[in-house]
Amino acid sequence: MTTLQTPLLDRHHAADATIVDFAGWDMPLRYSSDVAEHHAVRERAGLFDLSHMGEVMVTGPDAATALDYALVGHMSQMPLGAAKYTMMCAPDGGVIDDVVVYRRDWEHFMVVANASNREVVVQELRARIHAAGLDAAVADETAAIALIAVQGPASCEIVSDMCELGAEDPPALKYYKATHVVLHGGIHAFVARTGYTGEDGFELFVPVDVAGEVWDLALERGESRGIQLCGLAARDSLRLEAGMPLYGNELSPDVTPFEAGLGRIVNFGRADGPARGDFVGRTALEERKAAGSETTLVGLRGEGRRAARAGYDVVSEDGAVVGTVTSGVPSPTLGYPVAMAYVATEVSEPGTALAADVRGRQEPMTVVALPLYRRGA
Repeated sequence: MTTLQTPLLDRHHAADATIVDFAGWDMPLRYSSDVAEHHAVRERAGLFDLSHMGEVMVTGPDAATALDYALVGHMSQMPLGAAKYTMMCAPDGGVIDDVVVYRRDWEHFMVVANASNREVVVQELRARIHAAGLDAAVADETAAIALIAVQGPASCEIVSDMCELGAEDPPALKYYKATHVVLHGGIHAFVARTGYTGEDGFELFVPVDVAGEVWDLALERGESRGIQLCGLAARDSLRLEAGMPLYGNELSPDVTPFEAGLGRIVNFGRADGPARGDFVGRTALEERKAAGSETTLVGLRGEGRRAARAGYDVVSEDGAVVGTVTSGVPSPTLGYPVAMAYVATEVSEPGTALAADVRGRQEPMTVVALPLYRRGA
């Protein structure tokens, strides 16, 4: 089957990147060393191609109401230029996808979906809008938009230096806010102070025909600040340390936001706040919240040297299987193995001693609070 190609693929090849098929896209896994790329983001800056992510526009007079109904967040309450992390759930409460929504105008929202779920998100949005009889349109603009991320402590200086004099100042942009800027060369970009690494960072949405120019500009302006090309492997270890879930690992149709520790993003409305109408999955999610969850997503700190990987059993001190690892790596930042796992709620308290079955050998693990790493801590 033919894979989709990022507009930056030629630059990845020129940089000797290892290219892999990721969610149907040819994407860079690494350029040099996973650990070196990881440390670059934690200490200086990393440059990522995220053009595989889906950009879905929802527009029209009922756009806000449509997203209120389709997603678990209260999107109509978003101010202009805001971003919000939320989820699309099935009627039974299971997670279809986790997305970030940007309000670009009063009747114009951009929903950024995971590459593997883009098509189902588009289909579900259209079906839910139609079922509710709302006046809103859904357009998949993924093929027209490239997404480039600059992440790390030096990211603000780099992105500021990429902007034309007189453009809106990126340092003034608050976390989870977005704005339009003009980059050097007269390139218009929609820039958000968002990311998936646990560090300060910016994501730049630009037309595909200027993606190469923006990539080169980021490398040029970041060279003196130690910017490094980073692939999917570093992105995965960074997000794991930061306790950020990955669809297909921590999130799936088999879990709800409550098991994942993300019940706070489900907005049922409050008596002292804006009224919230019905949304897909509301009844099931209300029931799950009231009943409590049998399993809970936790962080694990390895007490040995071997890392637990996705799919490995988590066992109690008496050897009983009490959960499953969803993601695990030797942490470059912390210096010991870390993991996320779903475990029985009764053994989910931080400090609980557990073990992971690593190829037939029980490796000691301790339950720790998420995130495993916090910037500035």
